[in-house]
Amino acid sequence: MLKVWGRANSSNVGKVMWCIGELGLQHERIDWGGRFGGNDDPDYRKMNPNGRVPTLEEDGEFSLWESGAIVRYLCAKHSAGALYPDELKVRAEAEQWMDWAAVTLHPFNPVFIANMFVLPPEKRDPEAISKAVETTAPLFGILDQHLANRAYLCGSEFTMADIPAGTLVHRWITYAPERPKHANLEAWYERLKQRPAYVEHVSSVTPGR
Repeated sequence: MLKVWGRANSSNVGKVMWCIGELGLQHERIDWGGRFGGNDDPDYRKMNPNGRVPTLEEDGEFSLWESGAIVRYLCAKHSAGALYPDELKVRAEAEQWMDWAAVTLHPFNPVFIANMFVLPPEKRDPEAISKAVETTAPLFGILDQHLANRAYLCGSEFTMADIPAGTLVHRWITYAPERPKHANLEAWYERLKQRPAYVEHVSSVTPGR
């Protein structure tokens, strides 16, 4: 059986759990990291030397860290030709959007988490939130433009490409103050909310630690 080490309100754990939900895989998730601690546990560090979450453990024999790598692995193993596209160029496009979301789009997320949920009110920085919104809005504009003529990031069908950015779009639309309106982005978000695994592992989960 699969084990996922990581707290439910981590966006990176959310990616993996959403993927597992889409695939209908039996699993156990173990609260780990953040307020649950355990990141420096020696046995955990043997699986994940970074001491971060999530970590995937499979049958006690194989472990994998980095949420994007976990999503790719699970989709390739359990959904080749569907969530993991067969056509090389489509798969490359999917990986492009996954990497872009993780590297370029993600930085607003820890700013929001710290200044909306984690820090005590007197230490929160509204200016940091405003700056994050200002720098991130054009990135969601890129997604909005890309989605103008397609239902999902790689076309008419949901794929692994949608998972990293889809996890972040919920936090953006729900929590970003005075964000610009992006009709195509918001329509995509509404489509994602029709997916039960998205609701369970992403849109119904309150961020935090």
